[in-house]
Amino acid sequence: MSAAASAPERQPRRVRARAVAGYGSGIVLGAVVWQVVGYSTPQQVFVPLTTTLQRLGQLISSGELGSALWTSFQSYLVGLALALVVGAFAGILLARRRLLRVAFEPYVIALYATPMVGIIPFLLALLGYAFWPKVVVIFLFAVFPVLLNTQRGAQSIPPEQLDVARVYRTKELGVWQHVIIPYTLPFLMTGVRQSLARGLVGMIASDFFLSADGLGSLLITASERFDTAAMLAITLVITAIGLALIGIGRFLESRFARWKTT
Repeated sequence: MSAAASAPERQPRRVRARAVAGYGSGIVLGAVVWQVVGYSTPQQVFVPLTTTLQRLGQLISSGELGSALWTSFQSYLVGLALALVVGAFAGILLARRRLLRVAFEPYVIALYATPMVGIIPFLLALLGYAFWPKVVVIFLFAVFPVLLNTQRGAQSIPPEQLDVARVYRTKELGVWQHVIIPYTLPFLMTGVRQSLARGLVGMIASDFFLSADGLGSLLITASERFDTAAMLAITLVITAIGLALIGIGRFLESRFARWKTT
């Protein structure tokens, strides 16, 4: 009995071990390829991984990277927070009110399909170079996945659950609190996972146009100086941040999806 019970436990461990080994092998292989290509390519075009890491250490020790991260992530956190709140509320509202859905859903879909980078110069001319234009850009990049996923979740609520709430004469606020929000939460987390990455793209894009000391601006400065090592180091940091955000988003999504099925 104990041997049979321990067999299913060993299998997930083996799967996790294989996954870790696969990820580790991929990282090592990528590092080796990077190093070899860097040594066989002109330094103005590409540099080895060791040179990139050395330049990364210089950016960290000089404080340039820390200052750029702080500047960029202030706007990122504010824009993302606004996107989550507005997107979740608007998604449920569009699902609950057909008139609003018919009136505004075409505009939501049109804006979602619009390349947001093309809107940045318009915002620049309208709002200037201050902190809040960057927040608006990040908000526009991040809000639509939350809104659309939340709306889809709220529209997929079984009618029986809403009928029970009506039988007990539950007011609209109570329906939101006890039926809609709990059922919609896993869908919201899917939108959050997507918005974390899209918001990062919006942060870098807004830095390119609207910031003098963010990560994007630091990347542009390095390219203007033909500092390939700094460009790769900053890109490596952005990639690592993106992977971390995707990991957080997947964790939240899997946690709430499991809660929905229980």
